[in-house]
Amino acid sequence: MKIEIVSDPVCPWCYIGKRRLEQALAQRPDIQFEIAYRPFQLNPDMPVEGVDRASYLEAKFGGPERAKTIYARVKAEGAKEGLSLNIEGIARQPNTLAAHTLLRWGIEAGVQFELKEALLRAYFTENRDIGDHAVLADIAGSVGMDAALVKQLLDEGRDRDIAEQEDAMARQMGVSGVPFFIFERKYGVSGAQPPEQLLQVIDKVAEELASGELAANDAD
Repeated sequence: MKIEIVSDPVCPWCYIGKRRLEQALAQRPDIQFEIAYRPFQLNPDMPVEGVDRASYLEAKFGGPERAKTIYARVKAEGAKEGLSLNIEGIARQPNTLAAHTLLRWGIEAGVQFELKEALLRAYFTENRDIGDHAVLADIAGSVGMDAALVKQLLDEGRDRDIAEQEDAMARQMGVSGVPFFIFERKYGVSGAQPPEQLLQVIDKVAEELASGELAANDAD
């Protein structure tokens, strides 16, 4: 069963949603899942070099106090899933297009799921600047990719336009928030829903695949 996840590595709900999806998948060990992450930029107009986090919070929420209130709920939900989100420690809001490009390469390398986890951990736990090519190369190396080659290709801007096009495609499909889960290109689930809700869709799709009502989608 193919599940595509439209997501952004600077989205805390995407981290929470990843954990909830993992819980759902663990409850269906007899199903073979194919997971693929697709690009979505929460801040498509972000400068390439990113911005100071304090300035970002001021523009987005009107200042750190309101942001603190909003993120308190996010952190509480993350804690329920075993995540320790150090949101206050984030110093820079990055442009994520390079990270999305790297994730695309992660599919070819067979490590995209691990790479996504590493990016989320780097940003929300270690508070690293995942807009920095050297940081991204180091993260890529940690999951078995060629760090030097990744750095070179990112510096060249390789495939950056493809990531931009996929981001635009998600918006044309009507995606306005992430995470957004797409099951076999037929059913969509918006938000970091509980495992129980994801399982309802998984079971429905599995039933349709078994009956032949829904043909498995092998598209990249």
